Amino acid sequence: MINRRQTLGLLGAAATALALPNISTARAAASEFRIGWQKNGVLALAKRTGALEKRLAPRGISVTWSEFTSGPPLLEALGSGSLDFGPTGDVPPLFAQAAGGNLLYVGTYRGPSTGSAILVHKDSPIRTLEDLKGKKVAFKRGSSAHNFTVKALRKAGLAVGDVEAIDLPPPDAAAAFKTGSIDAWAIWDPYYAVAEVDPQARVLTTAEGIVDSWSFYFGNGDFTAANPEVLSEVIDELAKTGAWAQSHLEETIAALSEITGVPIEVTRTVLTRKGADLGKVAVLTDEAVTYQQALADEFHGLGILPKKLTISDIVWRPKAS
Repeated sequence: MINRRQTLGLLGAAATALALPNISTARAAASEFRIGWQKNGVLALAKRTGALEKRLAPRGISVTWSEFTSGPPLLEALGSGSLDFGPTGDVPPLFAQAAGGNLLYVGTYRGPSTGSAILVHKDSPIRTLEDLKGKKVAFKRGSSAHNFTVKALRKAGLAVGDVEAIDLPPPDAAAAFKTGSIDAWAIWDPYYAVAEVDPQARVLTTAEGIVDSWSFYFGNGDFTAANPEVLSEVIDELAKTGAWAQSHLEETIAALSEITGVPIEVTRTVLTRKGADLGKVAVLTDEAVTYQQALADEFHGLGILPKKLTISDIVWRPKAS
């Protein structure tokens, strides 16, 4: 993503795209589709099954994959033109849009709010959200865990300034949690499911009842403008992949475990949480846009987001066939 790492190269690319709006439509048809992915969800399953490779093969389009541990760096790569497509949670795209990233919302997936949690150590004196005051709380700044942390603290009458916020990506946060150098960790699946089985970890709260869990698919702005039919096919194929996966859950668990390296039992935990449904892939809905707009307004009001945003400015809608 683009959040606080607002590189001159990225901003220059965005400015060029704005100055030359006809460049995209003049491009030749794509011969490659570059995907950024994280170890979760329907996209990981599509990678395992080769669903997108098969769907795009008749167009002569090859598919390449690059793995990311969180949304911020993925969107940074996508917005700068290093990727064509990728998923993130709700917060990363806000910073990406604020930094002028050349990207568009092209699809959405609504996950279970039970798939995110704040973890503390088993013997920690932290028993309630109020007890987090003054403690070291780790989350990846600009990620969905950032939003979760803000809302969880608010529920307890606290603000982010009332805790010592530690900005760490999931692998580093996992290590810090293991060594006890942080007091609490806000994290999402599958990292949450992996950490949850550690007997020294305890769930303080999940996101259920605190924040909805929206994830989004993004397309690079130039690629999407030049290849809208490719994006339509990809979202359609992901929806089909998700629907099949949900109706064949044991096969799905085994497949996702293989591609992600996450143990089968941990993967089963992720996919059987309350509210989990892999079939919830679709193009952008009005509900999703409304949710993002409210989040953007909230984060700007809190001084976290540097400018006001209009989410609809970067929403792609496929033409009716």
